[in-house]
Order: sequence, then structure tokens, then C-alpha cells
Amino acid sequence: MALAAGSYKRILGILEKWPIDPTKAGGRDYCEHLLKHVTQAYKDNTFEANYKYWDQQYVALQKLVNNSNKNKFPRLLSSSATTLTAEQCHQVLSNEVMEELRNEDKRSFLKKLISLRSSKKCLGTKIEMPHVPVMVNEVVAFLEPQKHEIIVDMTFGSGGHSRRILHEQPTVKILAVDRDPLAQSYAKQLAEEFPDRVTPLLGKFSDLPQLLAEEGFGRNSIDSFLFDYGCSSMQFDLPDRGFSLNKNGPLDMRMDGNRDPGIPTAADVLANASEEDLGKIIKYYGEEKQAKKVARAIVESRYLFKRLTTTEELTDLIHTVLSEELANKRRSSTARIFQALRIFVNNELNEINYGLVLAHHYLKLGGRLVTITFHSLEDTIVKRHLLGNLIENCANPLPLKFSSHNFNLEVDDVNQILSSNWKPLHQHVIVPSYDELEANSRCRSAKLRAAVKVK
Repeated sequence: MALAAGSYKRILGILEKWPIDPTKAGGRDYCEHLLKHVTQAYKDNTFEANYKYWDQQYVALQKLVNNSNKNKFPRLLSSSATTLTAEQCHQVLSNEVMEELRNEDKRSFLKKLISLRSSKKCLGTKIEMPHVPVMVNEVVAFLEPQKHEIIVDMTFGSGGHSRRILHEQPTVKILAVDRDPLAQSYAKQLAEEFPDRVTPLLGKFSDLPQLLAEEGFGRNSIDSFLFDYGCSSMQFDLPDRGFSLNKNGPLDMRMDGNRDPGIPTAADVLANASEEDLGKIIKYYGEEKQAKKVARAIVESRYLFKRLTTTEELTDLIHTVLSEELANKRRSSTARIFQALRIFVNNELNEINYGLVLAHHYLKLGGRLVTITFHSLEDTIVKRHLLGNLIENCANPLPLKFSSHNFNLEVDDVNQILSSNWKPLHQHVIVPSYDELEANSRCRSAKLRAAVKVK
């Protein structure tokens, strides 16, 4: 009995170091459950008979309490496999939540878990997680905002980058450009918060000459430009904008909203483009290998069944078309096709190219350019500009010399090709940190490039 009493006291001592989770009180906390089980075994005189088992339990408990595996197996991320933080996991597994989910099946519980991760809500308890700008610390570091500088935020969105810049340097002024009327409303709110420091401008990259002329800015008059390409989170999160394949809504995809009714929507493109044109759009803008198959299915659906008008209809069609062998790639293929339509509808690549030309035109000598891209098509255009791989906005023709011996360039042309208007501010492309990836999974494909105008 003395042996049993000694083991019993050791286990009680280790359990006292284990804090009981109040959210799981009432028998659901493991420490509380184990303490009850150990006490009952000691009272029933079964403890001594199984003392080896309890000694093993003691060793295991000691490892848990001391967190002995923390240094042995360090984690890169502090979140769980569900990408929920520890606080969110506590909320999901609390007694209140479990009571509410008691009569629901596992699939329903999973939906609520996913809902928590995507909408930042936990069964009526709102978790404040505002839109977080991508790589904001890196953006500010490379822009190095100085006193009284004029910075153009070409993709204002909800204003995350601009807000941080305004806080960083109290005398900086921001020209907040965006083609989305919703973004302009956010810019107006920021202008009220920072009087005389924010100027909301509504328009595309190609509208910049007119917008800056109206504000009195000419060539070589801007200190810095910031581009954060692609869709903003607020556009993805609104089903009626039609950008997200996860939320059913009309196939719109116009970044301008309905500001210009003459611009065709994604549904208009699917309803009127030929099979060949659809195939090219999906292949070149979405880099999708099954482009021809999907394009044919879209045209067949148009004439044999119905025109595709919602994101859910397009998603279902893509999943149906792709064979069982490609089942595990359906989601990524769907995302690429949505990307292709969005790029085509908004003429994104041409806008990006022209926007960089305009940035060089309006930047002062020594002015800074920071870009954030999210896929290879965007990044390729940025690299060509920064590396000087352009002649009159066309791709560098120098490699053609190796395919045609009759193709010759003058020395001045070669020097122009090999020189660049920009000096990079870093050696390698900048990507998000592990901490940022944990906090914002949408930034996983982001690449930041920064340069100074040298000529």
C-alpha cells in the first residue's frame, strides 16, 4: 500500500501543476478527468495492482506538463492544423460551443469550423481580424517615406498600406488611386481621418495622366509609387462581385463595379466569345492545361443547356468536365480559370504594363517603386521593366539574334537593352514571412520587388 500511496502522491503533485481549462469544466478537461480516475482507483485498491501502468502515466504527464517536446520538435507556426489560433481553438471546443453542436453531425461542425476560419466569427462571437495589408512592414521599409513626400498608392483597396505610411511619416501625402468605387469610399474615410493628407482618385492605371493633371502634377513630380496587384480581400469576400469560387454570386468580375456599364462582365464573355477565343483566354491568362476542354464545355453549355451566369454554375461545369484522374486538381484548375476571366475582363496585364510606364514618367529621379505581385504573369511584366528588358514597351529582341543571323542591332541599341531605368533595392525577390503566412494565408503567393529610378 505504501508503494501505491507514493505513486498516488506523485501523480497528484504533477496534476496540481496542470491548470484546469475553465471552458471545459464539468468533466471535459483531461486533467480533471484523470484526477477523478486516479482517485477512484486508489479508493478501490486497484492502484497498487496497476502501479506500473500509473508510473508510465506519470512519466507521460511529466513530459506534457514540462512541454519537453517543444525544443525537440520546434514548430514554424503557432496555429493548429486547421489554421485556427489557440484562442480560436479554445472557443470552438468550449462547453458553450459543444452544447450548441451536440445535436449536429460532424459535417455541420466542420462547416462551422471553416466558417470561423474564413469569416473570423465563432458562433456569434466576433473575432476582430480586420483586412491586413500584405507585407506592410517591407513596403514601408523600401519606400522609406520622408517628410513632405508625395506617394501614389495605385491600388488603394481598403487603405491598409496607405494608413501605415501615414502613421509612419506625419507629413507624407497620399494620392489614393483605385478603379473600384467601394475603395474610393474607404479613401474618403481615410481622408477625413487624415485631413489634407489623402486625395481619393477614382480610375484605372491608364487614367493616371488625367487624374494627376487635374491635381496639378506633371512629369518627375512624384516621390514614390506603390502597386499591390490583383484583387483585394474585400472584393473576394463580396459574393455579388463574382471573384471568388467559394461564394456563389453573379459572374461579374469587374473591378470597376458597375461604374462603366459598357464593360463586359465575365458572364458576357462566356456567353459571346468563340470556343477558340475562350481557349486562348484560359490558356494564356490562366496557364491552364485543360483550356480547350473547358472552353468547349462552356460553348456546349451555352447552346445545349443554358448560359453560365453564376460562379457556382461555372465551378460545377469545370468540376464536371475534368476527368476523375484530375479530381485532385479541380480546385486549382477552377482558380486558374477564374483568374483568366478576371484578367481578361479587367485588361489587367496591359494596365499593369502601362501603369509601370506611367510610374517611371511621373517619378522624380531617385524616386522609389514598390510592387507586389501574386502570379507569374504579373511578376514577369514587373521584372521586364525593372531589368530593362524592354524596347518601346516590347519584349527584348536581343535573343532573336540566335535564331536569325540576319537580325542585327546597332551598338547603341544593345547598350540601351542592357541598361535599365531602375536600380533594384534588393538582391532576391521578397516573400512573406512565416508569421505573416500564418496570419494571412492569402499572401502565400505574394512577391515584392522594389527599385529606384536612376534615369
